[in-house]
Amino acid sequence: MMEKLLKKCHIGNQLVRECLAECLGTYILILFGCGSVAQVTTTRDTKGQYLSINLGFALGVTFGVFMSRGVSGAHLNPAVSLSLCVLGRHPWKKLPLYIFFQVLGSFLAAATVGLQYYDAIQMFGGGRLTVTGPNATAGIFATYPADYLSLWGGIVDQVVGTAALLLCVLALGDRRNTSVPDALQPPLVGAAVLVIGISMGSNSGYALNPARDFGPRLFTYIAGWGADVFEAGGGWWWVPIVGPCVGGLVGSVIYELMVEVHHPSPPAELQASCQEEAEGKVELELE
Repeated sequence: MMEKLLKKCHIGNQLVRECLAECLGTYILILFGCGSVAQVTTTRDTKGQYLSINLGFALGVTFGVFMSRGVSGAHLNPAVSLSLCVLGRHPWKKLPLYIFFQVLGSFLAAATVGLQYYDAIQMFGGGRLTVTGPNATAGIFATYPADYLSLWGGIVDQVVGTAALLLCVLALGDRRNTSVPDALQPPLVGAAVLVIGISMGSNSGYALNPARDFGPRLFTYIAGWGADVFEAGGGWWWVPIVGPCVGGLVGSVIYELMVEVHHPSPPAELQASCQEEAEGKVELELE
């Protein structure tokens, strides 16, 4: 009976399958990432510390990529999807749908974390859902700037961090530069997210991903934190959207100009083989 039911649920449309894979992959990323923030925050660092959050997001990325890469290419990030469109490696017509389902996945994951940690959040905040202050809990879901960070500094922070991410991701997917086995690529993408968090995470929480920030922020707005989630930090909410998109493009252009464009042209036979492989398989990407 289960087999018959599953056959009825089968979706043949490739684009729909890709969108569902992006949604699920992003869901896993945010579920583990924001879940680790919730545990560290609500226990006041007694059950985890900052490194726990770094590992939560890194492993969330790893398993999110494993889950969706064979279907959609595992972008899991509008900045990655946009960069691939600019590079001519992803159809522009798919971009709005990819972004929508990435945001949807992150929203649903934030809602799951909010439900799972509801009692802990209520206890931590004294029954109040606040965005700023010593008992603020909105930062469990979305990123907010450190007190010392200027708006310009936040933009630079997001541009540099996302550019570093795209440099690593493009290098891992460049078969003429490195010969990384397919099975190793997701954990190495996760490792890139880990090292960015360790080295660039203190300014604003290293969003690096518009969907990772906007989906959970929208959840907090609906779930009771209110309009403060968009007003805090001097209207900070747009920085983790614009900054990663710009940074993704900057990183992509840098890698193309400094590495990929200089590869020797392969023989015609190899070019044809690579072309067939590219048409049959979407490139590995994230976030």
